[in-house]
Amino acid sequence: MHESVERLIQAALAEDIGSGDLTSQYFVPGDRRATGFIVARESGVLSGGEVAVEVFHRIDPSVEATLLVEDGSRIAEGAFLIKLEGPARSVLTAERTALNFLQRMSGVASATWQYVEAVKGTNASILDTRKTIPGWRYLDKLAVTHGGGVNHRMGLYDRVMVKDNHLVAEGRLEELQEAISNLKAEHPGVEVELEADSLEQVEAFLGLEGVDHLLLDNMTLGELRQAVELRGDRASPLLEASGGVTIDTVGGIAATGVDFISVGAITHSVRALDLALDFVKKE
Repeated sequence: MHESVERLIQAALAEDIGSGDLTSQYFVPGDRRATGFIVARESGVLSGGEVAVEVFHRIDPSVEATLLVEDGSRIAEGAFLIKLEGPARSVLTAERTALNFLQRMSGVASATWQYVEAVKGTNASILDTRKTIPGWRYLDKLAVTHGGGVNHRMGLYDRVMVKDNHLVAEGRLEELQEAISNLKAEHPGVEVELEADSLEQVEAFLGLEGVDHLLLDNMTLGELRQAVELRGDRASPLLEASGGVTIDTVGGIAATGVDFISVGAITHSVRALDLALDFVKKE
């Protein structure tokens, strides 16, 4: 488990359980054992299975939580995802926290997969953004990969992204080149991305050295095609389309020839996948 996930599980359980699960303590006999399955109520892509299993084990190591479907798998409505056997109190105490992780991550993976399918047959890959739930970034981005997407930078430390708010003045190409060169000298493994709001900026930025990516912000399909033509056959910079991308527009954007399409919606406003725990009734 990534250390951020360890902390998140601990915080989630503390938030939910507090001083104790009073319902299970008073209404479920301590010696009762249970067998159940986490089941898909709708189709999608599974993500968070390993995290959910860890939640059950954190509550009670004696709970047997068996992942029946691997993360990243397409799942159909009615599919059995995790089998649970153990003390009924423990299973019930862990249920909601485990499902919260599983439903959120599966929702992200399922939404990502829809966008990936929509650009199939083109050269474009679907990128995530930093528009994630605070504290959840590692899991949100892991879920994106389970859906077939590609991770953008994890944070401010692993890629430079010079946006319009950083470029506060016109005609600073020399200063911009100097900053890029200094960064590359001190952090040679860090990639540089510049945001371009116009084709004039695209053309200007193509003349700079050390630029790995260009972010084409809120450009029309025609402008995107022209940006691809300006880039020509050179291997870099790679071109990323961004701004207002929806499932209805992403296919047309991909057809322009860009390399990446970033979609904030797959993490900042995704719907949780409908999953539930069903117990097996004893005869």
